[in-house]
Amino acid sequence: MDFIKLREKLLANPAGRLLLSFAAFIYGLGVKLVLFSYKKGWRAVKAVNSRVVCIGNITAGGTGKTTAVLLCASKLSKAGVRTAVVSRGYKRSAKKDEVVVLFDKDLLNWRESGDEPYMMSQLLADDKVPVVVSSDRYAAASQAVKEFRSQVILLDDGMQHHRLKRDANVVLVDAVNPFGGEELLPLGTLREPMTALKRASLVVITHSDLVSAREREEIKDTVRLINDEIEIIEAVHKPDYYFDVTTKTKLALKDLKGDAVAFSAIGDHSSFEQTLRNLGLNLKQTWRFPDHGTYDMEQMETFASSRGGLPLITTFKDYVKFPEGWQDVIKDKLYILAINMQILNGEENKLMEILYPGISKKK
Repeated sequence: MDFIKLREKLLANPAGRLLLSFAAFIYGLGVKLVLFSYKKGWRAVKAVNSRVVCIGNITAGGTGKTTAVLLCASKLSKAGVRTAVVSRGYKRSAKKDEVVVLFDKDLLNWRESGDEPYMMSQLLADDKVPVVVSSDRYAAASQAVKEFRSQVILLDDGMQHHRLKRDANVVLVDAVNPFGGEELLPLGTLREPMTALKRASLVVITHSDLVSAREREEIKDTVRLINDEIEIIEAVHKPDYYFDVTTKTKLALKDLKGDAVAFSAIGDHSSFEQTLRNLGLNLKQTWRFPDHGTYDMEQMETFASSRGGLPLITTFKDYVKFPEGWQDVIKDKLYILAINMQILNGEENKLMEILYPGISKKK
């Protein structure tokens, strides 16, 4: 039983809810103690010779963080700003504090860096943006500055990391579930109290097209009760194209319709599957695996034998974890849905100015 199902089961009865409340209380004490230790100087905050911008959230779950990092890194690079991404590297095989540098499409196996950093490095290869991985974010950032003379370090999912000094915090808030029930983990999905929004330089409301205008305004009002000077912008996640893995070509969204099957090992399966349906696909079967899950040849054979000749669709995050030799099993009709984040209302400049002040004037 995964965490989400267990949590739902416990929430369904008074005793279970009491247990979750107690666990959330203990978790909250730990969060406050960590913050207090940095505030008092008991733990050192270390700086690097680069602008550091955190792109993170205060809730667990799918706020669209990875697509936000990709958007920011690509935009900065295209503007001529030397940029690097620093990531923790969740569930990687290398030692947590070992620094791994991804700057070549074929440099490493994804297991050494973790699936998300590896995926980001693949997608940012044409922009020449390195992804540097370590649980020691200061060591990773230092390596980025030393090796690539990075002018901006994008700290991936670093809102709850305090050792590396940052110049700005971009906080993503999911419009569908903005504040995690306003309860800390595991009772709710807040990773830290909502007062953390005081540390935000900019709030981005993601998936804003999935709620009403009134709900978006309510989210903004809640944020401004905590940080009344904060800039708030809205964003959506839009499908961009299908990537045909076997032919290495892009396919327009309109070119793939009708029956299909899909599989994913991500944080929000339902959103991925609903997106495919919205694009005109009739999903005859779906396979769901735990977030960051890996694949083996037996699973590849299951996909191939059970799809009935239909198109098989997955995500970039899943694709990088395919086992060696998968091409011998799945020979055609394998597609990746590419998703991009778009800033609404012509306010992309507000994000860019947080990332690199004065960039709008940069030629």
